[in-house]
Amino acid sequence: MSILVTGGARSGKSGFAERLMESLADRALYVATGQAFDGEMQERIALHVRQREESGYAWETAEEPLDLPGLLDSLPGDTAVLVDCLTLWLSNVLLAVEADSERKLLVEREIARLEQSVASFRGALILVTNEVGDGIVPEYALGRLYRDLAGRMNASLAYQCSQVFLVTAGIPIELKSREYKL
Repeated sequence: MSILVTGGARSGKSGFAERLMESLADRALYVATGQAFDGEMQERIALHVRQREESGYAWETAEEPLDLPGLLDSLPGDTAVLVDCLTLWLSNVLLAVEADSERKLLVEREIARLEQSVASFRGALILVTNEVGDGIVPEYALGRLYRDLAGRMNASLAYQCSQVFLVTAGIPIELKSREYKL
């Protein structure tokens, strides 16, 4: 079972995803995709680690900023996994190939690998991602490419997932069951 949790920055999506996982499994692997390139990000990561430790839930943590599909493919079938977050992973992948003239194609291939990994994953899987399409159009080409790739990735994964939650102002709403079908 795969679940996508999306929302804006600081919407409460990570906290909701953690509580949801706690209701689904006795223990889980928390896959962190963020990288601490500066002091502010170090503080954010430390806060998330502390909150998980204080929760009393049996979290194991793995840091995987780039090869998320490979990590998911390597796990036993009964593993419960929470990935936080896909848009940070996408940013990492995009920046890793930023200078390559084929960067869009390379990133699309990684997104396709992720989609295949999610489709074949057999444990409980919760994916946290940011909704980036509600803001302004970025001024620079790399920002527009990132926004477009994130939107396509989110839509594709939402299609695959059995449930999709939008978290706004700390309130999660399940979307997939409310989908209007033509």
